[in-house]
Amino acid sequence: MSKRYTLTAALPYTNGPIHIGHLAGVYVPADIYARYLRLRGKEVLFICGSDEHGVAISMKAKKEGITPKEVIDTYHHLIKDSFDAFGISFDYYGRTSSDIHRETAQSFFKKLHDTDCFETQTTNQLYDAKEDQFLADRYVVGTCPKCNYDEAYGDQCEACGSSLNATDLIEPKSALSGETPSMKETTHWYLPLNRYETFLRTWILEGHKDDWKTNVLGQVKSWLDDGLKPRAVTRDLSWGIPVPVPGGENKVLYVWFDAPIGYISATKEWATKTGNDWKPYWQDTDTELVHFIGKDNIVFHCIIFPAILKAMGDYIMPKNVPANEFLNLEGQKLSTSKNWAVWLHEYLEEFPNKQDVLRYVLTANAPETKDNDFTWADFQTRNNSELVAIFGNFVNRVMVLMYKYYDSVVPEPNSYTKADKDALQALSESPTRIADLLEEYKFRAASQEMMQLARIGNKYLADEEPWKLIKTNPERVATIMYTAIQLVAGLAIVSEPFLPHTAEKLQSMLKLNPNTGWEDVNKVSLIPTNHNLGEASLLFEKIEDGIIEIQQAKLMP
Repeated sequence: MSKRYTLTAALPYTNGPIHIGHLAGVYVPADIYARYLRLRGKEVLFICGSDEHGVAISMKAKKEGITPKEVIDTYHHLIKDSFDAFGISFDYYGRTSSDIHRETAQSFFKKLHDTDCFETQTTNQLYDAKEDQFLADRYVVGTCPKCNYDEAYGDQCEACGSSLNATDLIEPKSALSGETPSMKETTHWYLPLNRYETFLRTWILEGHKDDWKTNVLGQVKSWLDDGLKPRAVTRDLSWGIPVPVPGGENKVLYVWFDAPIGYISATKEWATKTGNDWKPYWQDTDTELVHFIGKDNIVFHCIIFPAILKAMGDYIMPKNVPANEFLNLEGQKLSTSKNWAVWLHEYLEEFPNKQDVLRYVLTANAPETKDNDFTWADFQTRNNSELVAIFGNFVNRVMVLMYKYYDSVVPEPNSYTKADKDALQALSESPTRIADLLEEYKFRAASQEMMQLARIGNKYLADEEPWKLIKTNPERVATIMYTAIQLVAGLAIVSEPFLPHTAEKLQSMLKLNPNTGWEDVNKVSLIPTNHNLGEASLLFEKIEDGIIEIQQAKLMP
C-alpha cells in the first residue's frame, strides 16, 4: 500500500444546503474509505471545502437581495455543521473565498499564462442588454440540443447529464431578465485540452482500464473520441477570483478552473495550521491521490483538472476517481429547485442521534454502478430489520447475558467446539473480506459483509442457547460468551467506517483498548479474560410507521 493517501471529496456549492444525494454519492463513501485507511494505520489527509464562486451563488444573492458573501457565509456553516454531525471526518474543510485559495488559484493561472499553456480567443457570447451583462453558464436556460429537455442550463443538462456551452442551447433565455439574449464580442483565455488528448488516453484508457469504474472510463472515452476542444478558463463576471494578468479587468477565473485547485489550497491551509509540509500530498509519487465525486463531475476531475496539473508539471495524477451515479428520491430525480429532497439539516432535527441509520441506508443502497432510489419505506425496513433486529439485537443480547451471568466480567473460555471455531474463523476473516471490497470501492457490498458478521453472531448465539445451558453446563456457557464477546468487539472495529457514532458508543460499552486497530481483529482475542465491561445501552431503536408517514407526506404536492 502507498506511503500516504490524499483523499478529496467534491467541493459542495454554497448556494444552498446539501441533501441525501450528495451524502450518498460522495461524502459517505469518501469518509468510509478515509476511516478504513486510518484503522489500517495509514497516513491519510482527507480534504474538502466549500466551493464559493460561480454563477449559482451570484444568482442566489441577486434573487434574495443580499450579497454573495452573505450567501456563502450562511451555507458554508450550514453545510460544514451537517458534515460534522454525520461524522464526515475531514482533516481539513476549507473555503475557496480564502486568501490562500485566491493566491493559489491565481498562481496557477499566472504560471500557465507565462508558459504559453493558454490560448486567447475573441468570440461572440450571449449578452443580456437589459441587464448589461454577459451571460455565462447558469445565467442562461434553454432547450438541450441532445435530449430536448427544455430547462437545461448553459453549462449542463440535468436531464441527460450532457456538458454544454451556453451557446449550444436552443431558444436560450436570460435567467436574469427572461429576455432573449443577443451576441456580443468578448475575449477570454482558453485551456487547449486538445494538447492533452494523447496523455489522457494513455494515462486513463490504457493505464487504468482494469481498475477504474466503467462509468468513469466510458465518459472519458466518449469525450476523447469526440475530440477535445479548447475550454474557457475565464468569465465575464463580478463574483469570483480576479484574472491576475493584464487584460483580465472585469473578468474572473471560471469556477471549474478555480474549484479543483481548492483541494490544494485547503491542503496548504491545513499544513500552515498544523506545521506540516503540503507538497508531499500533491507532489510525491509515493502518495496515492483519490477523488470522490458524482458522475456529473467526471469531466472536470478526469480531463480538465488533470490537464491543468500536467501543464503545471510537478503534480501527481489521481490513482482513482471512483465516481458514483445519482440517487433518486421515491422514484423521482432529486431536485433542489423543486424542493424534492431530504435535506441533511432537516433530517438532523427530525431524527436526532440517527445519523448512522442514514449513513447505513445510503451505503447499503449506494448508486455505485447505476442510479438508485431512496424510499422512506426502505429506510424504515433497513433500520428495523437490519440495524435493530440483527446488529443491535446481537450486541444487546451478549451484553445483557454477560451482565447477568458474570457481572460484566469476561469469563475464561474452556475447550472450543466446531461451532466456536467456525464463529472465530468468521471473525478473523471478516476484516480481510471487508478490506478487499473497500480497496475496490465497493462500499455497498462491504457494508453487507460487515452486517454479515452480526448475522453470524446472532445465529451462533441462537444455535448454542447459553440460557439453556447456564445451570447444567456453566463451563460450556463461559466459552460461548467469551466467543460471543469477541464477535461484538470485532463488530466495534469493522463497523467504524460505516457506523462511526455507533462504533464509538460500542467501544465505550466494551471499554475496548483505544489502540485496537483493523489488523487486531485478525488476532480474534480482542478482549482478554477478566476484562470489565461497561454498562450496556441500546444502539438502535425501531422507527414506527407514523414517523415514516410524516416524511412521506412532506413530499406530497
